[in-house]
Amino acid sequence: MKRILLGYLAREIYGATLMVLVAFLGLFAFFDFVNELDNIGKDGYQIHHALLYVAMIMPGRVYELLPVAVLIGSLYALTTLARHSEITVMRAAGLSTTAMLWMLGVIGLAPVVLTFVFGEYIAPPAESAAQQWRLTATNSTVSQQLRSGLWVKDGHRVVNVQTLRPDRSMEQVRIYTFDEDGALRAIADAAHGAYVREGEGGGHWRLTGVVQTEFTDERAALVSPPELIWLSALTPEVLSVLMVQPERMSVANLWAYIRHLRNNQQSAERYEIALWKKLIAPFASLVMLALALPFAFTHERSGGVSVKVFLGVLLGVAFYLLNGLFSSLGVINAWAPLLAAVTPSLLFLAAAAAMLYIVERR
Repeated sequence: MKRILLGYLAREIYGATLMVLVAFLGLFAFFDFVNELDNIGKDGYQIHHALLYVAMIMPGRVYELLPVAVLIGSLYALTTLARHSEITVMRAAGLSTTAMLWMLGVIGLAPVVLTFVFGEYIAPPAESAAQQWRLTATNSTVSQQLRSGLWVKDGHRVVNVQTLRPDRSMEQVRIYTFDEDGALRAIADAAHGAYVREGEGGGHWRLTGVVQTEFTDERAALVSPPELIWLSALTPEVLSVLMVQPERMSVANLWAYIRHLRNNQQSAERYEIALWKKLIAPFASLVMLALALPFAFTHERSGGVSVKVFLGVLLGVAFYLLNGLFSSLGVINAWAPLLAAVTPSLLFLAAAAAMLYIVERR
């Protein structure tokens, strides 16, 4: 009997979740397109460019919205079953709360796997491709927060890149080289930099149009080699983090960039929090299903579904906002990355446990 009930509940919850997810994706696609309207007509950017860009960032929206869709969809499905007294019949037939939680846990495995696949294998490359498409369509470069360009520390070097192209080549590169005591030893200016791969995982930057100033204790010497080979831990994949938000990067890219920041004694809190959120996010769907369960044990026969769905929307929006809030608070207050990432899910899990306890006590 449990297998039959499991299949029935799964069908109802998956159907409602898919309906909610499609509705949310349509809404966010509309907002994203409206946000692109200001850029249409500038630098050759046309409506079809904007439409394709919006379509390419949709996998990222699926990754962000799936837990919320699971909450609202499961809440709608379970509340509808409760309204028709089907949950009451199930419990009267011997289905305990523990068994119901177990079945919801099994049902939640599909959203868990789906969230992981989208977050790790689909959304990151789609987001990167979307940004490259947008830059190519507008014939522009990667925008930087500083007018002086991108600044990156690389061991005993400090690198300034004025222009990072969509193909991940660099233009107008300046490399400051320091010795062990922190004294400036060389400044190299290059017109162009391209990454040359060697074997598996290795490679170097080939800089052309180079003018290098070398400093000694007595004098400064100016040299102009035809090209300069720059061996660096900075790869195009590391630099690509500029084109993708940390929350939409893959775990592998996040870990690689965190190691780079640590090796150069730089702050990595934002990326560490994003890494933990990526690892925890797939299990948020299980928390959402547990939160929806207490609503299944109520017995309103009329007017209850719409109210609870509205409540589910509010809870979903609250979860979405809390995730962003705790990420920002974690960076500002230097909280432990794991604490900042897991707190919203723990709060909602505690709320689910409290509500379920209250309902069971009635």
